[in-house]
Amino acid sequence: MLVPERHKKIVQIINDKKNVRVNELSKLFAVTEETIRRDLEKLEAKNKLQRTHGGAVAMDDSDDDEIPFNDRQVLNRNEKMDVAKVAVSYIDDQDIIFLDASTTALYLAKLLPNMELTVLTNSLLVASELASRSKIQVIMTGGTLSKTSLSLVGPTAVRSIEHFYVDKVFFSCKGFHKDWGISDSNEQQANVKREMIKMSEQVILLLDFSKINQKSFAYIEDKSVLDCLIVDQRADVDYLQTIVDERTKIIVG
Repeated sequence: MLVPERHKKIVQIINDKKNVRVNELSKLFAVTEETIRRDLEKLEAKNKLQRTHGGAVAMDDSDDDEIPFNDRQVLNRNEKMDVAKVAVSYIDDQDIIFLDASTTALYLAKLLPNMELTVLTNSLLVASELASRSKIQVIMTGGTLSKTSLSLVGPTAVRSIEHFYVDKVFFSCKGFHKDWGISDSNEQQANVKREMIKMSEQVILLLDFSKINQKSFAYIEDKSVLDCLIVDQRADVDYLQTIVDERTKIIVG
């Protein structure tokens, strides 16, 4: 079988099954697992699929576990606003920052004054909110549009982040757990957040009380990467102090 034909069949299989393992494809096409990994890498670069640990998932299936943005926006709104108000005070003139596609990051964007600042984001809503601030430069990642979260995800989004090194990242998550670490309900969002963390000097997590002791589908990073954890007043700070790294500063909104 020629390579283009194998690639076409791989995409068909993943779109039908929604996910597949490398060893399954290796047996099916009678080629080595290394060959399949190279196939998946090439297909991911063409936005045909999303690679995972040990396999791949369909691009069209990427939003299934995400709560629609409008629904998320009303969940614990007051607590998220309290966290965002504190986060604003950690942004200085001339900073270069990442904002993710979380609702808390959007609340933070709404509170930002018109200051000398560069904001990199994968969120269409954050970019739209900041468009009227003449002093704020907004840079968007590339990527595939997630219609559920109104954000850009996928391998193109991750690769674009690799080109920037920033002062601070402000992000949220779906779960913060003593053993599982920081996690999200959607793997593509987790991949974007992980790359933002990697390229940031300071890592700041925006966390409302409902995420504590929760673990979600996709692992983002270990708790030890955090420089600062900003929480609302309903969060159990005493408990958090027992599970975070000693260097992590906990701030209550």
